[in-house]
Amino acid sequence: MNDLLINYQKIEEWGIAAFQKSGVSKTDAEIITKALVKTSLWGIDSHGVARITHYLGRLENGTINHQPNFTLTKTAASTAQLDGDDGHGIVVMTYATKNAIGIAKESGVGIVGVHNSSHCGAIGLYTRQITEAGMVGIAFTHADALVIPHGGNKPFFGTNPISIAFPTENEKEPVCLDMATSIVPWNYMMNAKREKSSVPLGLGVDKNGNDSGIADEIVAVKPMAEHKGYALAFMIDLLCGPLNGMNFGPNMTSMYKDLDKQRKLGSLVIAIDPTRFGGKDNFRTMATAMINQVKTHGDNVLFPGQPEYISKEKRTINGIPLSQAIIDDFNKWSDKLQITLKF
Repeated sequence: MNDLLINYQKIEEWGIAAFQKSGVSKTDAEIITKALVKTSLWGIDSHGVARITHYLGRLENGTINHQPNFTLTKTAASTAQLDGDDGHGIVVMTYATKNAIGIAKESGVGIVGVHNSSHCGAIGLYTRQITEAGMVGIAFTHADALVIPHGGNKPFFGTNPISIAFPTENEKEPVCLDMATSIVPWNYMMNAKREKSSVPLGLGVDKNGNDSGIADEIVAVKPMAEHKGYALAFMIDLLCGPLNGMNFGPNMTSMYKDLDKQRKLGSLVIAIDPTRFGGKDNFRTMATAMINQVKTHGDNVLFPGQPEYISKEKRTINGIPLSQAIIDDFNKWSDKLQITLKF
């Protein structure tokens, strides 16, 4: 069945209403929903609006705190630690990033460690937030065991993403790396399971550690670039978990299995003020020049982040593609939350 194209503003209106009906403040409902809509507009469907109902379910059972009380502790001139009080990860990380920017304005670099958070969506949301302040952004987060270690056959690490973003002369289009350290995000598999679609061999393994193309049989995915992705996931887990007093890999709460438990996730966000370095007078110009020059090396060359901007332009006009299963899920929650808007 073909996906239906839904206007992003309609999804945004519905999402804000749904989160408010679930006990989230209007401000936080807007932060969460707009982040998810933006992610879907970028074409990152694994972390976009399809996750709304998962979050609603966790709000309903109390494993995401509806109205968290954040505690930010300044630990040095350039560092701080944020206790997210088990709030929604997108709200937690947006707040952490705002403070990293504020610290960087004073000290040149701002590093905020996060603990007691939940799933924060696409990590590139926060590095782009930093570039909007004219700074360089770096961010990491981790997840429960969904990826086999290189040479192994059972899941150990999460998809443990990394993002780095650098401002250009076009404030709306920074250069942005946003990638999982797994070969595909786990939500790619969740979408395949829901849609009952097949999966290319080489991406995921079954309970015995064997390659499988059947979504319902897949219990873990592989690291990207074999040992390189595995090693990078290892380091990111250390930066997000142990560094922030949180757990790691197989000892963490599962996003989709432990629905009755709080996630207790950690993250790390870094804002760097480029005006404190040697290229302060022309760093934006040089970044743009780099984009322009690399594009002369092939008709199909895109800069990191550009595929998302192309997708956003198209989907803003045409709509966000949603499967009938997702639409049905939205409508069920409309009935449950007594929202008149349906799809």
